[in-house]
Amino acid sequence: MKPEDNHLLETIKSVIVPIHQAGWMFIAIFAVVSLGLSIIWAPFGWLGLIATAWCVYFFRDPDRVTPLREGLIVSPADGVVQKIVKVVPPAELELGVGERTRISIFLNVFDVHVNRVPIEGSISKMHYQAGKFLNANLDKASEENERQSIKITTPDDLTVGVVQIAGLVARRILCDLKEGQSVKTGERFGIIRFGSRTDVYLPPDVTPLVIVGQRAVGGETILADISGNEPQRVGTKH
Repeated sequence: MKPEDNHLLETIKSVIVPIHQAGWMFIAIFAVVSLGLSIIWAPFGWLGLIATAWCVYFFRDPDRVTPLREGLIVSPADGVVQKIVKVVPPAELELGVGERTRISIFLNVFDVHVNRVPIEGSISKMHYQAGKFLNANLDKASEENERQSIKITTPDDLTVGVVQIAGLVARRILCDLKEGQSVKTGERFGIIRFGSRTDVYLPPDVTPLVIVGQRAVGGETILADISGNEPQRVGTKH
């Protein structure tokens, strides 16, 4: 292969983003419906085509470059850091009764919805809780919405909680993890359909390195450093 041909191939690969396997059924449904609408009336077909394109976009699953230094906790989701508060974790996570810092990341329907492991360790607890489908922006969504709770124990015996929370539009949480499974930072572990929230409970006395309003990138943005001593950051919007 000529160098210019190889360069073209790499360029095409960089533009075409892989699709998560959970999305192909929905893409097919959208496409078939669009075809049917176009038969009824052409403008309907164009609307269906736009909806199909959005469905493809929603289920995109891009590769990420994950920082791997020991002690780093990375974002499990794309989205906006909505809240950083100290709360008692949900009882089902078995993280104790003391308060921990919770970082809540809100995903709108245009964000990548593939979730990633925030830190290396083993899955020491999993709990699925059926619930409501309140707006994920609400505080009570953490306690009342349908959710999948995951507890990760690090090699240093510290614990981190991750909770996939369904939102107002989301109606399905997919999680591929099992208790006892070993995981690596940045690995894909599930997806939430469509629009949702992901909560992260840091180990005690660990300071977050993100700011409310900041956009996080799943598998890349550093939420906290267990071994760090940097004070909590502040910021402003420009």
